[in-house]
Amino acid sequence: MGAVPGTITTDQQPPMTLPLRHFVVGIGFLCGGVLLGVGLAVDAVPGLGSLAHVHLLLAGWVCITIMGAMTQFVPVWSGTTLHSRRLASLQLTLVGLGLIGFVAGFLRNSLAWLVPFGGVMLVGFWTFVYNIGRTMAPLESYDVTERHFLLALGFFVVLTALGVLLAVDFTNPLFDGGSFARPGVVAAHATLAVFGAVLTTVYGALYQLGTMFTQTELHGADEYLRPVEEVGHPIGVVLLAAGRLVESGPVARVGAVLVVGAAVAFSVVLARKLSEMQVPRTPMHTRYAVVAAALAGWSLLTLPPWVRDPTAPAHLFGSPDAVHLLLLGTIGFVVFGTLYHIVPFTIWVHRYSDRLGFEDVPMIDDLYDDRIAAIDATLLCGGTLLLVVAESIRLPPFVRLTGGVLVSLGVVAFGVNMALVVRTHSPHSLGHILLGTLHPNTEPASVDSTAMRK
Repeated sequence: MGAVPGTITTDQQPPMTLPLRHFVVGIGFLCGGVLLGVGLAVDAVPGLGSLAHVHLLLAGWVCITIMGAMTQFVPVWSGTTLHSRRLASLQLTLVGLGLIGFVAGFLRNSLAWLVPFGGVMLVGFWTFVYNIGRTMAPLESYDVTERHFLLALGFFVVLTALGVLLAVDFTNPLFDGGSFARPGVVAAHATLAVFGAVLTTVYGALYQLGTMFTQTELHGADEYLRPVEEVGHPIGVVLLAAGRLVESGPVARVGAVLVVGAAVAFSVVLARKLSEMQVPRTPMHTRYAVVAAALAGWSLLTLPPWVRDPTAPAHLFGSPDAVHLLLLGTIGFVVFGTLYHIVPFTIWVHRYSDRLGFEDVPMIDDLYDDRIAAIDATLLCGGTLLLVVAESIRLPPFVRLTGGVLVSLGVVAFGVNMALVVRTHSPHSLGHILLGTLHPNTEPASVDSTAMRK
């Protein structure tokens, strides 16, 4: 892979530490979520551990990574300037602190904590939505990626509002005897989170990344499949969430069919791009191949139960036998694969891009360790496969535990690889990345060529 694709204009990107701070914090929440998951498997987690686990992984890892990725790449892809760097830094602080308090409330069964910390998280997410929305506002038209991102921002607004209402309902019932029952609100909140905010972002990003880093274009069947996803998915998400909210099976069923149809269409598009790839395979491409297969498998397994009863609690994320295919095989592997590019890319541009042509510099894919990447891929794929099989044929609990341990070790290997990239190549120390101007030494750990010229 070349250093920087020719279609990317890096002059518009924010300071390196801003997106990296999001990614580092997100990986920290991932490690916490995986550790909590292992604790749940051995029944060693107090309080509402399962809710804490889900929020650490989805709100903490996935959503904070999305916030960092949009902060980095919306200005780059759209050729505009980030509306406010201060707001981008503030959003992470608010979401991070709010989530820590939120998770602590679940683990301690201190449900009164959920409201103030949930409110802090809501302000953080809405700050993110406002900042990215203002960043994209000057654009005269929107491409397929930008349209998906705008839809995802709307889903973020609604799902976080529902989340705060659910937090209030724990201690001051809002949904008992009213127009909406709590189970329906919970289902709508989860639907908007996973299929609305997260999966819509995933589709939008992969339209850009899947073509850019395979050196391919949408053509032929892709041109017919893309509208199936781009129109069907958001409409399907809204109908599925609304049907679950009001407990209307027919409405939810229409939405479910549209969501599954969109997933099948997108998995075919992604698989076609990977099969037509014109560049050497990297860890990002390997993980995207897992995504295409997992998304197609999830779709095939999910359609029958969703057609039968899309409002059943057991079918919240699709077939009970395919939950890990969606959450880990699809969403998780998208984030793993994307971070294998954007963390080295972000550092490479700031550390080495100005030296290109004047001296020998590493390429983006030289910044991480290929051997560790192969190890984490093997562990993550093996662990995911065990979890999926254990769900499907009801294997003994130790098989599921083994799968969880393999995934945990894969996460550790992935985290080590990313940490080595930052430590070895970043012009800033990890402490400076996390604390920014609050760090006692605000100077970079090493000075790159741009800083030297200035």
